[in-house]
Amino acid sequence: MRILIIHNYYKQAGGEDTVFHAEAALLEQHGHQVEKLTFSNKEMNSLSEKLKAALGVVYNSGSAKVVEERIRAFQPDVIHVHNFFPLLSPSVFSVAQRMHVPIVMTLHNYRLVCPSALLYYNGKVQLENLHKTFPIDAVRQKVYRDSAVQTASVVLTTGIHKVLGTWKSKVAKFIALTPGAAELFRDSSLKLKPEQLAVKPNFTQDIGIGHAERDDFFLYVGRLTPEKGIETLLKAHELKTFPLKVVGDGPLRERVEAYAAAHAGIDYLGFQNREQVLELLKSARGLIFSSEWMETFGMTIIEAFSTGTPVVAAKIGGAEQLVEDGVNGLHYSPGRAAELSEKVQLLLQHPALASKLGAAARKSYEARYTPEANYRMLLSIYEDAIRAKNKIASAT
Repeated sequence: MRILIIHNYYKQAGGEDTVFHAEAALLEQHGHQVEKLTFSNKEMNSLSEKLKAALGVVYNSGSAKVVEERIRAFQPDVIHVHNFFPLLSPSVFSVAQRMHVPIVMTLHNYRLVCPSALLYYNGKVQLENLHKTFPIDAVRQKVYRDSAVQTASVVLTTGIHKVLGTWKSKVAKFIALTPGAAELFRDSSLKLKPEQLAVKPNFTQDIGIGHAERDDFFLYVGRLTPEKGIETLLKAHELKTFPLKVVGDGPLRERVEAYAAAHAGIDYLGFQNREQVLELLKSARGLIFSSEWMETFGMTIIEAFSTGTPVVAAKIGGAEQLVEDGVNGLHYSPGRAAELSEKVQLLLQHPALASKLGAAARKSYEARYTPEANYRMLLSIYEDAIRAKNKIASAT
């Protein structure tokens, strides 16, 4: 199969970039011809470049031309889009439809139904934009990058293409990463057809089972931002001190550094490379996933599963779907520091329970999140998209 994979990099590298490269490599390993077409927000430095990108968010003719040329040269059987915002724009969907190539798109975030892309702003989960074609109030609240202009550009882009039917008629398959995320998109202003939505999780390479004898510390890995539940994590630690290592960087770095300087039992390690993080996962009693927004997935969760490390997770979004309470980890209510503290103490006081949950976590990884399991799901989605296109062509 010939597969063209398209992605717009963000200025700051993230999970979407990782998945883009991992899936491309996976397909190549199975003998498919893969071509990558990428754009990067790092190209937007001058005011004129930013203005040009802003004006092209609804339909970028320059990007459309690049995509058309690549389709003609490569002749793909299917196109897989990971991120089109902002440089690519929805022009890719129109070009692909005109050239009779089916499109698959992974829904890594909620941008199509909420301009914040997170369903989270003003310090809490916000669902009121889900059913609005043009969520104008979000512009007033500056929910995207604290900018009315940039929020308006997202609202305009997604809203116009809802009216034009782009999402409903020009994308053969959308990939949601969990059943919960799929349900949110299904019941939204996108008005997708049931057959358009497929559920396929992300995957990770087999990291290897961690140490049989674990240290007592718990690990947090991720961005230090409000929606990641950092304040809840610190409050839980303050309620009853436990060994905690925090890995990551972000706007709340100074808050974490100040807390670590004033309290025993917490080590702030800053940014660590992947090898260092994986070694910490293999030694930890458990991973704490404290995110309080409806994450579409949770890569660190399945990485922990691969190492046989149980996860203590806020019961919301992707974490609620990936972590089975009492099976491969434990749930607590989002924002409830006392509950988080109780779950941590439970695993500290009962090492046998932590080991049991860790063994089940490893089984969860082996059953659902290996490259091989993911490849079979991804290929099936591509084949469905191609069949749907051929069916439409035959009917025409």
